[in-house]
Amino acid sequence: MRNEPAAGRIVVVSADIGAGHDAAAAELARRLLRQGRQVDRLNFLSLLPRPLDATVRETYRGMLRWLPWCYEALFNATGRSSVSVELLRAALRPAVRRMLGRLPPDTGAVVTTFPFANQLLGPMRSAGLISAPLVTYVTDFAVHPTWIAPGVDLYCVVHELSRQQAAAAGADPVQVVRPLVNARFAAPPGLTTRAARRHFGLPERGRLALIVAGSWGMGDVARTATEVLATGCAEPVVVCGRNQRLYRRLRRFPGHVLGWVDDMATLMRAADVVVENAGGLTCQEALASGRPTITYRPIAGHGRANADLLSRSALTSYIDSAQRLRPALAALLAQVDSGDAGADVRVDMATVVAEVLRPPRWGWPG
Repeated sequence: MRNEPAAGRIVVVSADIGAGHDAAAAELARRLLRQGRQVDRLNFLSLLPRPLDATVRETYRGMLRWLPWCYEALFNATGRSSVSVELLRAALRPAVRRMLGRLPPDTGAVVTTFPFANQLLGPMRSAGLISAPLVTYVTDFAVHPTWIAPGVDLYCVVHELSRQQAAAAGADPVQVVRPLVNARFAAPPGLTTRAARRHFGLPERGRLALIVAGSWGMGDVARTATEVLATGCAEPVVVCGRNQRLYRRLRRFPGHVLGWVDDMATLMRAADVVVENAGGLTCQEALASGRPTITYRPIAGHGRANADLLSRSALTSYIDSAQRLRPALAALLAQVDSGDAGADVRVDMATVVAEVLRPPRWGWPG
């Protein structure tokens, strides 16, 4: 490693488990490349020996789909006990050599968007195996203890309550930043709601409720769609992601059912309200789009943790029963055209990384 990282490249470490970690990494890389930086992307799961990489991914997917109670218990157990995080850290030690082999000699900074990466890279940084600063971007609103590790130089979160939660768990320092979502979610250039609806073959008149459940289409999606339809407030538009089983199940649903969508920014522009289940990325995209957002039937583990923080922050309306869904939808739809949320004054994540690359000063922006 070089001792002067200003001229070095930035290595962004994510994981292809769901879409949120990779999407945040891709957006950060896009912003840094636009600044003229050198950026490498690294999939953390590729450091694991085969078939362990696929086993981790599919076990996680299987628990969310078939055994959500098991994932909930595991999520809560690792959140309460420091021993479980230490065991995870120990289990990842054999990957140290592989990680060192994947970091170029001119690495100037390492940025993670996946919590397990911190449990490997943080101790490596503490031990002096990595001289470049280590920064993490927390993709969820709730900061689970697996994000926090010795050796991390800076934690970046998207809300003040997230900062407080991270600090209480021992993270230091913590910076509040703008979410790593594409700028098109905030203001798709020259795109009206009517044009967005035409693009997806949706009705140009009437109210539409967009139901999103991440790239895997996890959670009680079919039940949510049925209950939204039953309110009579809006027609459901359901995004199944890559969940073909869900798509086949809903293909005769009286609302509008979509599979994988490449252009979520345009689809959100077509909707009047978004109903999400507290996945980090989809919720951040919905909030960036300015569409009123309901958190409903959150998925287990991080979904419920995110929902709790979102409820306390009032960023979304957290609805915990079908009886409350209709009045909540009606109230939000009445506010659709009520005004502008104002400018986002949080610092840009790419600016934070650029500041880290600027020696010898180590003062965090903001």
